[in-house]
Amino acid sequence: MTLPLRTVDLGGPVTYADFGGEGPPMVLVHGLGGSSVNWMAVGHELSRDHHVYALDLPGFGRTPPEGREATIRGYRRLVTRFIEKVAGGPAVLVGNSMGGLISLGVAAKRPKLVTSLVLVGAALPRPPGGPQDPRVLLTFVLYMVPGAGEIFLRRRKALLTPEEESDELLKLCTVDVKRIPREVLLAHYQLSRERRTMPWANDTFLAAARSLTPRVLFPRKAHRWLRAVKAPTLLIHGTEDRLVPLAASREACRLRRDFRLEIFDDVGHVPQMEVPDRFVAAMRSFTAPSPS
Repeated sequence: MTLPLRTVDLGGPVTYADFGGEGPPMVLVHGLGGSSVNWMAVGHELSRDHHVYALDLPGFGRTPPEGREATIRGYRRLVTRFIEKVAGGPAVLVGNSMGGLISLGVAAKRPKLVTSLVLVGAALPRPPGGPQDPRVLLTFVLYMVPGAGEIFLRRRKALLTPEEESDELLKLCTVDVKRIPREVLLAHYQLSRERRTMPWANDTFLAAARSLTPRVLFPRKAHRWLRAVKAPTLLIHGTEDRLVPLAASREACRLRRDFRLEIFDDVGHVPQMEVPDRFVAAMRSFTAPSPS
């Protein structure tokens, strides 16, 4: 299991994994704090049916910001350019968490570029009164307060080793971190060590979090995007997702009755890492061509 990295110039360098494959293109978009490593456990299997790409958004993974916007709008535009320039045309678009919201925006704004849409624990608005994990809520409140978010991230890095910081995040995102393949865990550790040397890492993370949070709290734009999507759409959501409650995907499917929802029992926020075989099976079932 390897991560075959490439670089392309999209207003600055963008690092991406090219898993290969001879089928139609598929583009994978990670979430807040994530990277192309998040797709390492499934990329090669998905490439049996598609040519699979997984990019690092500017400021995340190994892609420097280079003055580009660390916002939902900026990332939506960049993913659009990636599909056009690297994938070479219409693609199956798959987004996890923040990447799900970004992918939704691409599908709504540029429908001809998205043949199918898959939203994995997507950062969508939850219905009024829906559940919210107290730790997650407090953390995002800290991110939103100028100065407080910066202090919080600096102190966390001072107290934790890169490996401990990675473990802390993965435990929040999973039911059982031991389900993640060891090669994927080691790749996260390596990237966490590298990111300690990147001076932009904290600032970009906070800028993205501060752009994402209002989109989730104030649902008007996300709901407008949901209504505008023309591509067949699958939502995958774990019952034990602490970052985005299952109720958010249920609400999206209430607004769009034609969307399909796959619920993964006893799974957290990153099913592509925690239960990769089940994730690939769900993807293949959804993207397989209909019998003629």
